[in-house]
Amino acid sequence: MNADPEVMKYFPTLLTREQSDLLADRCQAFIEEHGWGLWAVETRTEGLFIGFVGLSIPVADLPFNPCVEIGWRLSRLAWGKGYATEAARAALRLGFETLHLSDIVSFTSVINVKSRAVMERLGMIPDSSTFEHPRVPPGNSLREHCLYRISYQQWIAGKS
Repeated sequence: MNADPEVMKYFPTLLTREQSDLLADRCQAFIEEHGWGLWAVETRTEGLFIGFVGLSIPVADLPFNPCVEIGWRLSRLAWGKGYATEAARAALRLGFETLHLSDIVSFTSVINVKSRAVMERLGMIPDSSTFEHPRVPPGNSLREHCLYRISYQQWIAGKS
């Protein structure tokens, strides 16, 4: 999945198998430490791995740190079926009902229309300004990012 150019279209580089395995190991270690994180997502009927969705604490030096981020990455065969939105709603529920977070953010390259649409389906509100992601090289078309946020109060209001 992390070596698929379409899946990784809004990331600066593709990942090798070793880098992808290291990412999975870091996700597992984070879950073991915190009890929550980015979880593997499988289809219900076939049990096929289709990606990951969940909550994390960004390691990059971002202008809105500290924060908890909701994120997702799904294989192409899972696109357009509502998996990202369904799993992200479950992650928001965990973040607000179990972890008692006051707000949750998500961010992506401004040109990533599909992820932005998921953020909006979740009821997340875009900030009026953008920022340059420090881990994306200057001059790269993916460097300009937008920030979306949802507070506990907004999430509760959206459930009714």
